[in-house]
Amino acid sequence: MASLDRVKVLVLGDSGVGKSSLVHLLCQNQVLGNPSWTVGCSVDVRVQDYKEGTPEEKTYYIELWDVGGSVGSASSVKSTRAVFYNSVNGIILVHDLTNKKSSQNLYRWSLEALNKDSSPTGVIVSNGDYDREQFAENPVPLLLIGTKFDQIPENKRNEVLTRTAFLSEDFNAEEINLVIEKRYFTRDPGQVSFTLKQSTIS
Repeated sequence: MASLDRVKVLVLGDSGVGKSSLVHLLCQNQVLGNPSWTVGCSVDVRVQDYKEGTPEEKTYYIELWDVGGSVGSASSVKSTRAVFYNSVNGIILVHDLTNKKSSQNLYRWSLEALNKDSSPTGVIVSNGDYDREQFAENPVPLLLIGTKFDQIPENKRNEVLTRTAFLSEDFNAEEINLVIEKRYFTRDPGQVSFTLKQSTIS
């Protein structure tokens, strides 16, 4: 059997935004029944065929590194997490669309992981006031995932998407909002359908 190419992807964001549930869903195709707080880092694996059925087909061994979500700015906390940030091929930034602060804290997470956080307190962001040049030449691909979109009342969804619209532009990243819907009338109560929705503002 040919060796598989290893890809390391960090999954970053505040505690409670759904990182562990997202990783479990991507790797096990199941909803995580009772998610617990991640201490340190948890690693799960997905084997993915890229361009399956074409001459360029390649199989990747994708490691999803779910980093504990404490936002502590103390140097000891950051230096402890720094061991997870080596040899990274991609970063998934996860935020809770019902929690504005979790969106703002993505700037701290991304700068910390990319070793660009020179300030001990991170970056203060208000109304999209942010230096986008920090990511202009970033070689690590970023993906922005908003969770709990289905928990926002329909009449508030456009307002939330407008509030978070500048994030993907700031990070020079693709943006996806995750909706999980349980299928209540199946034999397996854990079976779910999940939809990745591109953000749109009407």
